[in-house]
Amino acid sequence: MASVSLDSLVWLWLLREHLYASHSMAAQHDFSLVFIELGLVIVGLAVLARIAARFGFSSIPLFLLAGLAFGKGGLAPMHLSQNFIEIGAEIGVLLLLFMLGLEYTTEELWTNLRLAVPDGILDFVVNFFPGLAAGILFGWKPVAAVLFGGITYVSSSGVIAKILSDSGRMNSAETPLVLSILVFEDLAMALYLPITGVLLAGGGASKILPSVLIAVGAVSLVLFVAFRYGVRLSKFAAHQSDEVAVLTIFGLVLLVAGVAERFQVSAAIAAFLVGIAVSGQIAEQSRRLVAPLRDLFAATFFFFFGLEVDPTALPSALPAALCLAVITAGTKLLAGFVAARRKGLDRRSGLRAGMLLVPRGEFSIVIAGLGAALEPSLVTVSAAYVLVLAVLGPILVRFAK
Repeated sequence: MASVSLDSLVWLWLLREHLYASHSMAAQHDFSLVFIELGLVIVGLAVLARIAARFGFSSIPLFLLAGLAFGKGGLAPMHLSQNFIEIGAEIGVLLLLFMLGLEYTTEELWTNLRLAVPDGILDFVVNFFPGLAAGILFGWKPVAAVLFGGITYVSSSGVIAKILSDSGRMNSAETPLVLSILVFEDLAMALYLPITGVLLAGGGASKILPSVLIAVGAVSLVLFVAFRYGVRLSKFAAHQSDEVAVLTIFGLVLLVAGVAERFQVSAAIAAFLVGIAVSGQIAEQSRRLVAPLRDLFAATFFFFFGLEVDPTALPSALPAALCLAVITAGTKLLAGFVAARRKGLDRRSGLRAGMLLVPRGEFSIVIAGLGAALEPSLVTVSAAYVLVLAVLGPILVRFAK
């Protein structure tokens, strides 16, 4: 089966080259070519998913490497609309987190979140300061060093959600702990991003305080609505018709995430809270109806992530990125292990919790983009660092099994 899948990939690549050879430059904007190339991308991702399933490992590394191969500076750069792929990628993250939220009630989230405060603080200390110190050693400006601290601190909710789904570990003992730490990190980002935004704009304390207050207010509102009106929300969305249910849920996730993003709050955490709020019949419908959409858009997210990385710039940044990846993979393992042991879990669960927290992803790329104009090398080092850990994460979890 693996050889057949590899032959399919070669055939798809040759077909793509033939299409471009047979079209003039003016025809590159033809919708038919866009549809054909997009179709080839999705079929190619399906082939990679078959290979991953054949050997029993996560498809994430293959999707990332495919994006790397077909992005700028790759083996065969593609000419797809970046905006179109980027929107699909963002939807993928939202649906991954929404489906995660469906697994837990508001009471479970609140209990785990309160217990996770000491674990979240430890996670911040041991993972933020290595990045901050590295930025200072690189000779970057103080604000760029602070941004790099955020990049090494925050784990990837999207990658981890996909790993949990692929590995069948959604109901494992350490999973609620991992999710509570992820929620803590995303809430911390709701404060971190406004502060760094003001610092990048050259503002002082007088501008930081209003931005932080707005972010805190928006987070509090989303949490309040999820906890207080979750049952009513579920009744509103519930319907015997699958068509009505999926349109209502999908639209609600996008709406809440978009409003949250407007107030500089993580759209991903907003989608997660919508999943927490949904219960009863509509929750079961959502698991069945949204899962295929999640898988489609999640594959798009990881492919797009690879597209954004320029492979020609990686060699110079790779030594520093690998060194830092080893250090911060160790600090994530430490944070997860200590949190699990504090909760009374055994050593194996503690190691699995730490391994699950290793991947960095969407937030790290967003933070790196903020500092692109301030320190161009920040983007290159961050891209190499995130790519290494995004690939290493699923491998570690596979090894832990």
